[in-house]
Amino acid sequence: MRFFRKKMSLLYTATYRYKRALQTMAAGVFLIYMTLVLYQNVYGYDGGDGSEPDRVAAGDNLQDLQPFGAMMALGGGVGGVIGGSGGGGGFPTPATGIPLDLVDASVVIAKRDNSAPFARADSDNKLLVRADANKLVTGPGDDPRRRTLDGPHRIPPPPAVTGTPKPPTTELDDLLISVKTTKSYHDTRLEMIIKTWYQLAKEQTWFFTDTDDPHYQKLTNNHMVNTNCSQGHFRKALCCKMGKEFEFFLDSAKKWWCHFDDDNYVNVPRLVRMLDDYNPTQDWYLGKPSISSPLEIFLDNTKTSTEVNKKVTFWFATGGAGFCVSRALALKMMPIAASGKFVAIGDKIRFPDDVTMGFLIEHILKVPLTVIDAFHSHLEPMEFIRPETFHDQVSFSYARMRNEWNVVKVDGGFDQKTDPKRIYSLHCYLYPFFSICPKSIRRR
Repeated sequence: MRFFRKKMSLLYTATYRYKRALQTMAAGVFLIYMTLVLYQNVYGYDGGDGSEPDRVAAGDNLQDLQPFGAMMALGGGVGGVIGGSGGGGGFPTPATGIPLDLVDASVVIAKRDNSAPFARADSDNKLLVRADANKLVTGPGDDPRRRTLDGPHRIPPPPAVTGTPKPPTTELDDLLISVKTTKSYHDTRLEMIIKTWYQLAKEQTWFFTDTDDPHYQKLTNNHMVNTNCSQGHFRKALCCKMGKEFEFFLDSAKKWWCHFDDDNYVNVPRLVRMLDDYNPTQDWYLGKPSISSPLEIFLDNTKTSTEVNKKVTFWFATGGAGFCVSRALALKMMPIAASGKFVAIGDKIRFPDDVTMGFLIEHILKVPLTVIDAFHSHLEPMEFIRPETFHDQVSFSYARMRNEWNVVKVDGGFDQKTDPKRIYSLHCYLYPFFSICPKSIRRR
């Protein structure tokens, strides 16, 4: 009997220990599971198959978090150092101006290839930041908007939060829209703008030209600015006008500066909606390049025979499609671009205004270009923009190429002889209630 009781006691003890062990294991598994759940909520989860994470940071602050759009790899080398390596060269900080040894530049890659825009190069360490359908995207680099998504230098997303504050609401009156033109285009291009999209932003749009014109000064309610720059389409005149536009914006109280050429049609309501997705108190350079890879230039230093050319790589938004700059970024540009210094930088690198702007912002200030596909220049085929997407586009353009017009295809409106550039027809397609539109369209 005693032996039987001893056996039962041992059996009960083993069962109890086994039960306790199972309970401990269950508690451990539950603890691990909760840890994984909390980790996923905080840092996101990439699925373990190399796919993109659910959330990617778009800025330093929590209010910068935005949905993730499309990102494409682009070619190009690493940006070099400006100036010589031995004589105190290199580009100075914004407060010190332009180095005297920065005297020349020559293009290495400037191929325009709209048929395959944004292809990957063999040695690629620079991705172009893109925005697709109003969604902010990211890419690599020092700026948090250029984070890598894989590889050894992967940067994890920040902790997820609820109630992320929305950037300040942008309204039409927050914009300063500048249009670069010249005397010879007043009666053609300028007249067409004034009759169409300018009517949607009369108080916000200013025309920067190179002569006094009382007729158009009256039509624009004194919104014509005579820059006193040279007439013509050459680098010095272009940079002169761009510098005047920039300084005019600095003197205003506007949150955004958007530059366009006089061969652009601007869909003003769409422009305002696009800017509403970005915070003007942060650094934003919004536009679209016209080349398939970053521009590479050599900055020559001729002070000593031992100096070698320095290669610089950067993106720039083509002025022919338009671009926008936030107030915060413009204030950072002011010490090195205002008071005629923008022209001086263009003279040093020997490139026109839009390239100079990209050099200043991307290379000197290290602010990446954020690509907005809704900007369009005449360097891309306008006929491929489908009419059902017209309301989603920010800018359009036109050009005469090989005895043919590169214009949007839009039915109705005006005939080809009356409106060969299709700007009036495009405007009436978007806003048929205008008095210039045919009655057949206004009745729709």
